[in-house]
Amino acid sequence: MPKIKTNRGAAKRFKRTATGRFKRSQGYLNHILTKKSTKRKRHLRGQLIAEPADEKALRRLLPYS
Repeated sequence: MPKIKTNRGAAKRFKRTATGRFKRSQGYLNHILTKKSTKRKRHLRGQLIAEPADEKALRRLLPYS
């Protein structure tokens, strides 16, 4: 059976945790940063756990992670 290709876009955006969940970065921190407060930008830097509803799709996109 052939190997499954990893979706490279998803591989750059999601990492698997030790418990098997997926962590992701928050959006809204790429441009137009001058009007956003320092507090808002600081809170957007943190990592989040992806929603359980998205995990099935993420497992398909990242079969070997």
